[in-house]
Amino acid sequence: MSNFVSSVRFKVKEGHRDEFVKLLTDFPRPAGALSHTVVETGDHTFCTVVMWQAEQDLVNARPQMISFLDTGRHLLEELSPDLGVTDPVSGPVVYQDN
Repeated sequence: MSNFVSSVRFKVKEGHRDEFVKLLTDFPRPAGALSHTVVETGDHTFCTVVMWQAEQDLVNARPQMISFLDTGRHLLEELSPDLGVTDPVSGPVVYQDN
């Protein structure tokens, strides 16, 4: 399998849920991104999952994604001093059940 996945965890400031969800649903899908999913994981917490054709597509899209995130940073709470407002992880898909 050659697909690659990136995921980012966020905590949204109270009272800004709908604005944050709108921001994420307006996310312009970068080249190489096959899908974009937004998951509400708890009270004020969210996770996005993007499936990529290849790792290089994610690498190429990082500046665009950081620029997009900058438009909504004011909506986010700090997760920790080490992480800041995002907790990103990524890796190759090792199994997928369709």
